Amino acid sequence: MTEPKNRATAAAILPLVGGAGNVTSIAHCMTRLRLGLRDRTLVRDEELKALSAVMGVVEDDTYQIVLGPGAVARVTPEFEALVAEERAAAPVPTAAPTPTADELAAQGAAIKDRQKAKNATPFKLFLRRIANIFVPLIPALIGCGIIAGLNGLLINLGWLPAVTPALAAIATGFMALIAVFVGLNTAKEFGGTPILGGAVAAIIVFPGVAEADVFGQSLSPGQGGVLGALGAAVLGVYVEKWCRRWVPESLDVLVTPTLTVLVSGLVTVFGLMFVAGEISTAIGDFAGWLLSTGGVAAGFVLGGLFLPLVMLGLHQALIPIHATLIEQQGFTVLLPILAMAGAGQVGAAAAVYLRLPRNTSIRRTIRSAIAPGFLGVGEPLIYGVSLPLGRPFVTACVGGAFGGGVVGLLNQLGDSVGSTAIGPSGWALFPLLDGDKSLAAVAAVYAAGLVAGYIAGFLATYYFGFTRQMLTDLNVSTDEPATPRPAPGTPAQGPVPAVLPRAGGPRSP
Repeated sequence: MTEPKNRATAAAILPLVGGAGNVTSIAHCMTRLRLGLRDRTLVRDEELKALSAVMGVVEDDTYQIVLGPGAVARVTPEFEALVAEERAAAPVPTAAPTPTADELAAQGAAIKDRQKAKNATPFKLFLRRIANIFVPLIPALIGCGIIAGLNGLLINLGWLPAVTPALAAIATGFMALIAVFVGLNTAKEFGGTPILGGAVAAIIVFPGVAEADVFGQSLSPGQGGVLGALGAAVLGVYVEKWCRRWVPESLDVLVTPTLTVLVSGLVTVFGLMFVAGEISTAIGDFAGWLLSTGGVAAGFVLGGLFLPLVMLGLHQALIPIHATLIEQQGFTVLLPILAMAGAGQVGAAAAVYLRLPRNTSIRRTIRSAIAPGFLGVGEPLIYGVSLPLGRPFVTACVGGAFGGGVVGLLNQLGDSVGSTAIGPSGWALFPLLDGDKSLAAVAAVYAAGLVAGYIAGFLATYYFGFTRQMLTDLNVSTDEPATPRPAPGTPAQGPVPAVLPRAGGPRSP
């Protein structure tokens, strides 16, 4: 049942993005199908957003179609197969159905277009490259994190003692070698040979590095962690590129990999590991100090500003920090706070739903997007509801701030809560929670933050998310023409069209 459905989704998407000839690259992350396109004008946005499986679209360096966690991993292979089949058969394009008007979605698309232009700065492009290194690691982090949580639960209950050591090995094996995977992805992202990046990064986790005498000090295996691996692999790429330019072609296969590993490896052992180790320690110490001394304020600011950071593309700078904290402490204390931004979105959407009882278009979008919102997939609510409306986006951030403040307060009081992986949020984060208390206490802290975010986002949006003029313009039926009430002494006017027709995004089931 699942495979035909996924293939049907892929088949519906392909012609709406211009066909196989318009697709230059195909990839996916946790929730989005990411496409490189030759001609952006061939994409039929409104029809694409109207597909029941599509939760929204995001434009960045690639054209990103939000399908949700799980679905995207199943639809992508089907899409790739269809692209290959269409290119092989060179089919005649079929006529496209007539697109439907959608002013709300158009406003969201315009905002995203402007934001894309703003995000194309060297610094933000660099952050995007860093994110590209770590995003492919997220599925393994999630899987190992959930297994680690299950193992901890079994140990606490005293169940299956013969199995828990095996589960511990499965859960921690990836983390023990994460530096190698970071090195592989770094070299690939920066234009080098991935296996050489992995070879250099492997030095960091090699147990024998403890025997090296570095200026009278010994190193610890793993010192520098993912930051050291990233730096070592970047250095390896530059050494490799230099060798490609100057080493004769006849000697390249022998000299280039040898010099790449030797030079970058020596710099890693005699410098990078120590420097990266100090930075990693400072990150962990600062995160602990921040939440233990100013948890309320820190949580309020982080929870409230995360959505704007996402809009500016600056949230990608947090990915290496999360990875460092997970590698160093076993969990990142920042993610549960940042996840409160999604709770604020859900609360805001519920308020919009109640404040606009006649706007069936927006209410239809909210009904379809609210369930993914609870599970931490916020794009449909952001791009289909709150961001185009403006003020509800701000009040959603207020909800996230209050939720983050509650989690920060409880952290400050000694109930530390973190996540063993990055990527999920909302209710989907519960299986990945960890901390310095029992799993029940950690889950209670996170749940308290979610409830606070829902309530604060709802109240802020209900009472401050709309001006009177916005309510007048928006609270009209989008299925039938609306007739405004004439002012006293004014002749009655004929029917006028609704200000906002059917909202974009997924259809209701």
